[in-house]
Amino acid sequence: MARKETTTRADIVRAAFEITKEEGHGMLTARRLAAKIGCSTQPIFRVYKNMDELYAQVYDEVIEYFSVFCEEFPQVDSTPFINLGMAYIKFAEVQPNLFEVLFLSKSRYGKSLYELLNGKNGSLVKEINKAKLAGAKSPSQLFMQMWIFIHGAACMVITGDYDLDEAETLNLLKASYKAYYQA
Repeated sequence: MARKETTTRADIVRAAFEITKEEGHGMLTARRLAAKIGCSTQPIFRVYKNMDELYAQVYDEVIEYFSVFCEEFPQVDSTPFINLGMAYIKFAEVQPNLFEVLFLSKSRYGKSLYELLNGKNGSLVKEINKAKLAGAKSPSQLFMQMWIFIHGAACMVITGDYDLDEAETLNLLKASYKAYYQA
């Protein structure tokens, strides 16, 4: 009679995601993962060919987590790109390890920044269309200018150099939009 497997793919991914979230991607090793699950490394490599295959699945989980985070983030302003910017900066603050995996890593497992931000609900496309409806001459260029500011602010959060509260951040994002906007 074959022995019943007790460690499932879902168990492995859940534990790998938790390690990534709590300690960072660099701390995700087969031994650390096995210790967290309470098994040997054998069940991990029975399910995954190698750690890169697991990393890719964890990356997809982080994308999903970020997407839900953005969807559930409070809508504080009707100006295009503001809510996305606020959510992105807050994500860097509350989930720095996951932020680093998604936005500060060279490896995106075949995903572009556009795909990460757009998500499965077309969030970025909606924002670009909202800017177009607001009369922006070049909404895609406006997004890129805003994004450089937004990403810079989020990186400053990661390094501990950003000490603005949410109201100040909102005001800065709105001022940036006004400065970059061209009708």
